[in-house]
Amino acid sequence: MLRIMLKSKIHGAIVTDANLEYEGSITIDKALLEKVDILPGERVQILNLHNGLRIETYVIAGKRGSGIICMNGPAARWAEKGDRLIILGYALVDEQEINKVRVKKLFVDKKNRPVKLTEDNHGLYHR
Repeated sequence: MLRIMLKSKIHGAIVTDANLEYEGSITIDKALLEKVDILPGERVQILNLHNGLRIETYVIAGKRGSGIICMNGPAARWAEKGDRLIILGYALVDEQEINKVRVKKLFVDKKNRPVKLTEDNHGLYHR
């Protein structure tokens, strides 16, 4: 059996822009993506701490070191500049590999600069 497990988290990201005319997605600073092992084109879930909404979309890599977190297309109606987000990435994992999953959590400051990176499994997958 395959399970969908959390593998990546960017916590406290601040929306820097919204582009309604783009075809869709979220643009994220490439340096942040690399720290939590999220690839361009990968599906992510976005939680908006200001309005409680959750959406899913795909990632576009933004300029490295720019701090960009830009909501594009329909997602631009869902979040405003300045909103605080949690961005989650998941993996399909065979049950026999669950204990090998290491969740990368990146905490960022108000300019979306990395503050703290942790990597652990929180004991969530022990049987």
